[in-house]
Amino acid sequence: MKVSGFTIIRNGVLYGYPFKESILSILPLCDEFIVNTGISEEDNTTEEINKLAALHPDKIKVFESKWDDSLREGGKMLSVETNKSRKKCTGDWLFYLQGDEVIHEKYLDVIKKEMELNLNNDKVDGLRFWYKHFYGSYEYLQDNYRKWYVKEIRIVKNHKSIVSEGDALSFEYSDRPDKIKYKQIDAEVYHYGWVKPAETMLLKRKGFEKLYSNDEEYKIILSTLTSYKDFGDLIVFKGTHPKVMQELIKNSQLDFDAMLEKQKPDWIRKILIFLDPVLKRIKRNY
Repeated sequence: MKVSGFTIIRNGVLYGYPFKESILSILPLCDEFIVNTGISEEDNTTEEINKLAALHPDKIKVFESKWDDSLREGGKMLSVETNKSRKKCTGDWLFYLQGDEVIHEKYLDVIKKEMELNLNNDKVDGLRFWYKHFYGSYEYLQDNYRKWYVKEIRIVKNHKSIVSEGDALSFEYSDRPDKIKYKQIDAEVYHYGWVKPAETMLLKRKGFEKLYSNDEEYKIILSTLTSYKDFGDLIVFKGTHPKVMQELIKNSQLDFDAMLEKQKPDWIRKILIFLDPVLKRIKRNY
């Protein structure tokens, strides 16, 4: 069984992404790791990736790509670039992580076992993970499954018909409308995309909003954009972070107020989250 890891990254240093930690978190499972670094003059992300690759020359393979910033409908550019990286993979399984996603080492054995067990299982083309979304700091998690995705496919078989879709959040078959045949596994992705200093978070949001909107829409969005926006459903994280994140967390300087004292009691929050579709329907009808 051969496993290919793959990802894309551009302006990772500028936006404070743990992209090196992301790669290192699954490198023990991978026979190769393909990295598409978008050409950019804004920071030294490609240089940092090349330094990491020099430490693992037998596994990490880097190529630069000119990303097409005109593909702004639904973040389409992200899946286009992800598929460029995916096409260079030669493994039986393809393990995709975005630059702000990290796997805890406690899940590596589970993931490897699932890949081995399902390699020749025609009923499984992908492995789906649970998600933890850290928010504002390494101490808090988002706790609203209506607003934040809780499961996504991150490992797929190397079939030409399986491609990244939309803004590269998941995968689809290119030759038929069926959803990917997947197995839900007992492993989590730790998502750190919303953990950074407020000024870096705002910079990142400005950059990413441009991937999803035209010029006129972007001007309107910029007028109301803030670093953090999604309060009211945060909980304290009581577990441990991946070992590859320890140094980054130790050196971080985050001043984030989760405003937990302003949240509704948990039992009320959970009821409102459960009833959210019904409440929205009622609101539309009035």
